[in-house]
Amino acid sequence: MVEISGLATGLLQENCYVISDEKHCLIVDPGSDAENIIAKVEETGTKPVAILLTHCHYDHIGALEEIRAHYGVPVYVSPLEQEWLGNPELNGSVGMSQYSNKEIICVPAENEFQMGEYSIEGFNFRVVPTPGHSIGSVSFIFDDFVVVGDALFKGSIGRSDLYTGDFDTLIESITSQLLVLPEETRVYAGHGDATTIGHEKATNPYLT
Repeated sequence: MVEISGLATGLLQENCYVISDEKHCLIVDPGSDAENIIAKVEETGTKPVAILLTHCHYDHIGALEEIRAHYGVPVYVSPLEQEWLGNPELNGSVGMSQYSNKEIICVPAENEFQMGEYSIEGFNFRVVPTPGHSIGSVSFIFDDFVVVGDALFKGSIGRSDLYTGDFDTLIESITSQLLVLPEETRVYAGHGDATTIGHEKATNPYLT
């Protein structure tokens, strides 16, 4: 049985997720506070097998190198944002926000996502493009939940005024890739509380 647990990291309270079964786990968006992420993984009693990135803004990758070095696991990223990992101007760790106080420079990810079905050590999920917040934003669809990065939030949507962001593209992404999921599908966003597809279809002011 696949379970998901999260913890809020850093000044922006970015949600890092640990997706686990009986033996292994995936780490999604290690944004900051590496020691807390490691503690969360240890709580599951499982072995990390991969790090998945929904996108490469600084608040989602700040602990990436520490976590990758600690567990020795490969990183997966959209090819459209591979370059962002090593470029503080692109990932926003310089010039984007008063909440970032250091340059974030990561080495390239070992794997670049192709959109479609994935199976990693028994974890089966689908990677879909959800650009609009950033050009390479992706979401991970599991059997009964989806991890959406900063595309969709409870009662809101992601910012579209940052580099490569676009409001119309974001709405199209949410509509075509996320709102088509079953209404009971749980939604785990990059910030804030979890929600469901049905709740957002019924109440989200950007989508109703």
